Amino acid sequence: MATRLKEVDAVIVGLGWTGGIMAAELTKAGMKVVALERGADRGTTDDYTVPNIRDELRYVHRHDLMQNTARDTITVRNNPSQEALPMRRLGSFLPGDGVGGSGVHWSGVTWRWTDQEFNVRTMYEERYGKKFIPEDMTIQDWGISYAELEPYYEKFEYTAAVSGKAGNLKGVIQPGGNPFEAPRARDYALPPLKTIHASQMFNDAAIKQGYHPFPIPCANASQAYTNPDGQKFGACQYCGFCQRFGCEANAKGSPHVAVIPVARRSPNFELRTHAWVTRVMKDPSGKRVTGVQYTNLLNGEEYEQPANMVLLTAYAINNVHLMLLSGIGEPYDPVSQKGVIGKNYCYQTGVNANLFFDGKNFNPFMAAGGSRFAMDDFNTNWDFDRGPHGFVGGFTLSAGFNTSLPIGNRPVPSGTPPWGTGWKAALVKNYQQFMNINSSGSVMANRYNCFDLDPTYKNAFGQPLMRMTFDYKANEQKMGTLAAKLVNDLAKSMNPTSFNPARARESWTVVPYQSTHNTGGTIMGVNPKVSAVNKYLQNWDYHNLFVIGANVFPHNNSYNPTGPVGALAYWTADAIINKYQKNPGALVSA
Repeated sequence: MATRLKEVDAVIVGLGWTGGIMAAELTKAGMKVVALERGADRGTTDDYTVPNIRDELRYVHRHDLMQNTARDTITVRNNPSQEALPMRRLGSFLPGDGVGGSGVHWSGVTWRWTDQEFNVRTMYEERYGKKFIPEDMTIQDWGISYAELEPYYEKFEYTAAVSGKAGNLKGVIQPGGNPFEAPRARDYALPPLKTIHASQMFNDAAIKQGYHPFPIPCANASQAYTNPDGQKFGACQYCGFCQRFGCEANAKGSPHVAVIPVARRSPNFELRTHAWVTRVMKDPSGKRVTGVQYTNLLNGEEYEQPANMVLLTAYAINNVHLMLLSGIGEPYDPVSQKGVIGKNYCYQTGVNANLFFDGKNFNPFMAAGGSRFAMDDFNTNWDFDRGPHGFVGGFTLSAGFNTSLPIGNRPVPSGTPPWGTGWKAALVKNYQQFMNINSSGSVMANRYNCFDLDPTYKNAFGQPLMRMTFDYKANEQKMGTLAAKLVNDLAKSMNPTSFNPARARESWTVVPYQSTHNTGGTIMGVNPKVSAVNKYLQNWDYHNLFVIGANVFPHNNSYNPTGPVGALAYWTADAIINKYQKNPGALVSA
């Protein structure tokens, strides 16, 4: 029998970026908030200091900051005709575990998504006609605009200590920035990071080709900084231990540095760690949720936490899983295309070329998570004509280094022996003489790429695992083919001694790491028949349930998702404080 606890104004499930933002903002507004985090309470002082944090075996290969697949995982398959099997070891993506979530071990790359994403179906239909979009591509407009989100993008960037160079200030193009970005009211919180040699070479080559490269915006503080909430950041040390690691210098914009301490200072906030939420509770009326049920992982005791509002702010996949386990909304069926929960799962695609230069010395171990230059000529540049290439979406090209580690980074030219003396000699020679150029591509929603509950496999609580069905479709394959050609053309123009050319990905596999950029499953929109939440991320069926994270994205961009995730969290917090609290109920008419 679960112990029923005292009711609070809001219960937050998961304390990463979205949970941290919601906790900070709602407690500032005087609400009583309880946050439930199924991982441990970790922080810089006790967990991410030198020398302990510089442990590649612990954090990269043994996934110390990641979700434990022995307790909970997903099953995966490429198409509905296959049997889905459990992901026994993390590979393609790395959900975080503990206070701060994936925001602790991310690289910090922070983009602003634009109306090319938010109005994707409308814009492509207006330019190319309705027949240009394949019948099985279930993309839709999001129900929100860049203009609405712009102030919240800014708020997130200034909170997370984002470094970068504006390319479009109030409609005026700025030298050195991204000329294709949407207009912003202010420059980034901090100037760009230092330019490393590999990025400079890419920059020079891209300019010669007529492209428009710029430093990637990232939440790696280029100098000491205090954010609007008084949280202090150190300057990036370019230590080379960024992706998959906590930041030793408090220079990476992570929720345990930027927002969670703001909530913890408030007497209105309570954090409970090792708290595994198993379901969202509903009242008999079918119009409200009443709280959540969870298990204390340290002693096995079950609790009910009643709340006036429930905020699902866990990792994107886990938010969808909890919705399905709780029976909220109609599960999506890819055959009939009825239902919404589980619909429009998306990932990313990309290509990579490795370049080798005899006599160069790139010092790849000295870099930040955002030590790269990129170009958007084939992404947010709407003048780039997709028509001849036959795909929806776009891709960025970039070069530089991010966490080039001694065990994991073993660059050798094609034709090198796979082991033995020859392999060792090639590795010693090429580690310092190596750089890469890669692309990151968007993935458009497809009716057969989705989530549901697995009929066979269960987690440690006896609940069905989430089943992921996903593969790249013709749209992504066409995009990858063009991206590979452009990457290889740029690589050749740089005159490397040798290079391993980029190749398009024909199919997705869960085995090698690619990106922790999973989106969709509880998507936002203007119609409850084809979306799970409205523009304020409020569930259509239960007005006091808000579902926040990349799971609300109806498709995936080539950009990293954290920028819009943070902006949407601030947008939703503002709506709760200034609209919902004054008049609880649906914020948008169905």
